Amino acid sequence: MTARIYRPAKTATQSGAGNSRLWRLEYLPESARSIEPLMGWTASSDMKSQIKLTFATKEEAVAYAERNAIPYRIEEPKEAKRQITSYSDNFKNSRLTPWTH
Repeated sequence: MTARIYRPAKTATQSGAGNSRLWRLEYLPESARSIEPLMGWTASSDMKSQIKLTFATKEEAVAYAERNAIPYRIEEPKEAKRQITSYSDNFKNSRLTPWTH
C-alpha cells in the first residue's frame, strides 16, 4: 500500500497558517468505498486509510516510510502568492475605482 507525504494547505476559514507547517503521511486507499445498504453510510474494508501520521519535517516522514519499508509519494506544497499592500493604498487618487463605503 502506497503512502502519500504532503503538507496540508491552510484552511479556508482561517487567516493564519495553523497546522499547515507540519507534514502528514497518509495511506492511499486500496479499495473503493461502498455504501452500506441499511443506513446508507459509506464503508470501507481498508483499515490503513484511517492512519494519519504527522511529522515536523519532510525528512522525518521520508525516514519513517523508509524505515518501515512503506512505498511513498511526496507532494511538494505550492507556496501562496502574497500581495503586500499598505492600508493607505485604499485612499490613493490613482485607484482604478473610487473608494466608497
